[in-house]
Amino acid sequence: MCYCSALVHVPSRIKVLIIQHPQEQKHPFNTGRMAHLCLDNSELVVAESLSEASLRRLLQPHSALLYPSLSWLPPVESIEPESPQSAALEQLVVIDATWRKSKKMLHLHPLLQKLPRLSFSGELESKYQVRKSSMENSLSTIESIALAIQALEPDGDFMQLLQPFERMVALQLSEMKR
Repeated sequence: MCYCSALVHVPSRIKVLIIQHPQEQKHPFNTGRMAHLCLDNSELVVAESLSEASLRRLLQPHSALLYPSLSWLPPVESIEPESPQSAALEQLVVIDATWRKSKKMLHLHPLLQKLPRLSFSGELESKYQVRKSSMENSLSTIESIALAIQALEPDGDFMQLLQPFERMVALQLSEMKR
């Protein structure tokens, strides 16, 4: 299923660093790569584990992790949209993996656990009908990035990032009906 015709190019002030689990790289519904293809200011790194030195080289001074505030994670500063911290934010770090694998990746990277965190609250509804999550209120990587960057940079139109995602889902659903 090719969604290439729906790809968009979206500039952003905040760089998005996507750390993708190697098993996601070849997954046909890979929304981390899709987000990277659409975001002009993004970097995609495929690795389950990075050395601390490599991770430090990737992180910018004012970085935050886009991840739910789960009880097993150490308490850190929360980034709220339209706050002084969000205005200074240079980089949003996103883990692209299944929930189980993303937890493992966080355990392997204490440096990521210590970053200020951006999380969503309330009821979230994913349009990712072709792949299910084991966690309630979870979104695909591209949906999470679009919501986060839109909240952090409200003057931009980051919801257009969802165009190739919606195209991919529509193609998959039409194929499943055959």
